[in-house]
Amino acid sequence: MASTGSATELAVTTTPIPGMLVLTLPMPGDNRGWFKENWQREKMLKLGLRDFGPVQNNMSFNTAKGATRGLHAEPWDKYVSLATGRIMGAWVDLREGDSFGAKFSIEMGPETAVFVPRGVANGYQALEDGTAYTYLVNDHWSPEARSQYTYLNLADETAAIAWPIPLDQAEISDADKKHPRLADVTPMKPARTVVIGAKGQLGQSLMELLPEASGLTREELDVTDREAVQAFNWNGVGTIINAAAYTAVDVAETDEGRKDCWAANVHAVQNLVEVARERRIRLVHVSSDYVFDGTEQEHDEDEAFSPLGVYGQTKAAGDALVATLPRHFIVRTSWVIGGGKNFVGIMADLANKGVKPTVVADQYGRLTFTQDLAAGIVHLLDSEAAPGTYNLTNTGEVQSWADIAKQVFEMCGKSAEGVTPVTTEEYAAGKKISPRPTHSALKLDKIVAAGFTPAPAEQRLQELLG
Repeated sequence: MASTGSATELAVTTTPIPGMLVLTLPMPGDNRGWFKENWQREKMLKLGLRDFGPVQNNMSFNTAKGATRGLHAEPWDKYVSLATGRIMGAWVDLREGDSFGAKFSIEMGPETAVFVPRGVANGYQALEDGTAYTYLVNDHWSPEARSQYTYLNLADETAAIAWPIPLDQAEISDADKKHPRLADVTPMKPARTVVIGAKGQLGQSLMELLPEASGLTREELDVTDREAVQAFNWNGVGTIINAAAYTAVDVAETDEGRKDCWAANVHAVQNLVEVARERRIRLVHVSSDYVFDGTEQEHDEDEAFSPLGVYGQTKAAGDALVATLPRHFIVRTSWVIGGGKNFVGIMADLANKGVKPTVVADQYGRLTFTQDLAAGIVHLLDSEAAPGTYNLTNTGEVQSWADIAKQVFEMCGKSAEGVTPVTTEEYAAGKKISPRPTHSALKLDKIVAAGFTPAPAEQRLQELLG
């Protein structure tokens, strides 16, 4: 069992339970008593406490020494401290995974606080009369929430918690006496992930990697409808991945298309941001190279928005909304290739039919295969990467659409001469189309530094056409 003492500076230390932290709090005092900053967001975040967003403060008063409570694993994070008295606190990890069963205990008074992640069972024993136990949580308690709890018996032989006061001499509720032993505990599953647009190209790739996620189609949840979004059951959701978007860039330039584009790419995003903020849910949003005008040959994450058309304007507006959340990932991509109709499939079909297309040769970028886009998103989530914007495409040389079309023809056993390069101006002659950025290539340094290096685009092309 760990112990604590007085401190002159705030300190944060780790424990054997992943994500659980002990905070040592300075308590200056005089003849009148003492003072402490029990929770100070800015200082504590700098020392490694997660920005968990508390919304409710609860207190538990323990009249007599020996009052013992637990062990309860709750579906939210907790920040535990004392106002008066002392306790022996004990925690056991009941989350699904390798750390299941890990334990930690500490004797603590007002000079100590503990951050307890969701799914870690919490218990304590009062060591003094009049002990006031207080805790912050990042979701509102309700009687219905109890169905999401996981419990462990205070006397579990495997955890073997060394309670200072023997349990047969302690004050324990009848309910706590009936909790199961560790061998009979069903581990608490991670907070749910919801994928919006689960039947789209990216959504399907995400669902392959996240089979336990809840995948939603527009028929199941129309995210442009604020009332429907507010009424949806978000209980237990930790992450929303917004893989839905309006991508008909040319139709977006029409009167009707403009309205639909703004509804899907801005108003729907606003609805998701509102829910994410209210419920402290992490939001992943997919952005586009179209937020830039394409004058820079490669775009980094900090480049200012300069969209050329309606689609790009709506994507930029959506990005700006998502960026207001403390827990967000904006994953910016370009030239997406997934299941269903796409540029590569169309070129391969034309090659096999002997059709010789004209293809734009003065727009430059890199392809993004949805399997890598989805894998990069999952990596950011699993690695607890810093919130913010990340560019994510496949790696390799920057190419024009005509270059890629020629590659496809050659991989299909046809001559690259079957592709006729044209300028954007020539291709657009007599058509009403949206302006496109000339340069769509995105710098990938940040996502690589975060531990994810996408596969080369040429490799994915060969796998697709092989």
